[in-house]
Amino acid sequence: MRPVALWLQAKPWNGIIGLAFALVVPLLASIASGAVIVMLVLAHGVRVALLQGIAAVAIASGLATLLGGSGWPMLSNAAIVCVPGLLLAMLIQRTRSLSFTMQVSVIVAVMAVIGIHVLSGDPVALWGTVIDQSIAVLREVGWNEQDVATLASNREIIARQMTMVSVFVPWSMLALAVVLGYALFQQLPEQVGRFGRFSDLQLGKVLAASMALTSLAAAAVSAASLQDLAFVLFAVFWLQGLAVMHWLHAEGVLPNLAIIAVYALLPFLHVLLILGLAVLGYSDAWFNYRQRIAARRARR
Repeated sequence: MRPVALWLQAKPWNGIIGLAFALVVPLLASIASGAVIVMLVLAHGVRVALLQGIAAVAIASGLATLLGGSGWPMLSNAAIVCVPGLLLAMLIQRTRSLSFTMQVSVIVAVMAVIGIHVLSGDPVALWGTVIDQSIAVLREVGWNEQDVATLASNREIIARQMTMVSVFVPWSMLALAVVLGYALFQQLPEQVGRFGRFSDLQLGKVLAASMALTSLAAAAVSAASLQDLAFVLFAVFWLQGLAVMHWLHAEGVLPNLAIIAVYALLPFLHVLLILGLAVLGYSDAWFNYRQRIAARRARR
């Protein structure tokens, strides 16, 4: 990662080219473009990074148009990933704390869940309509009828889960972008640990307690809004679980292969792996495994 970070920082045009490339390549656009903008903000400041971002979006959109495509995906990706990434990078600079910034991002995710329930009135009906429209579009473009029928038969189940998924998935992608961008920034000379180490990330007992209370309330009244909130408040702790894994690796408890396996398996076992990391992160919020292990080692 160090050569990439040094190259992106070396010249303004390097950052523009790197961000434009991340926007153009489909597999990279969702996370890598956000990571690059985070790194550029932390390395050069908001004004320079914003100008680089505008130039990169213009180049990527123009290139896509010249190749017969559309520039709108570049603009939408910039709005969905790069702008929130830029704002969170600004918050890291202002507060000088990665942990506090991620805590704020969780609060925003919680507010998004509440907002969907308040504004829609009935999120299940809203998502049901979206699914029906999607089914119609898939049939028009000749999608496999068996797959369409499967989607239609599971319409109600999917609609009930869509609120939590529509908040949690974008938050997770943004969180990964911020963490990756911060990791690139940490590779620059004299920047290690400047705003805290990712391996020390703590989402805090307040969020953990909020999750516990929300879960109890959801079980008591069976409210969909509380169930969605409880899931999001629990699932976000997968990021703290990942931080614990990195801390254990840094302390020599876990081998390199374990960390590589986590990232390699994430696209394939994303649900199971994220839930496992969430359990680790949530329990760490209460029992602070890292502090306990460090204290035990200090006594030896």
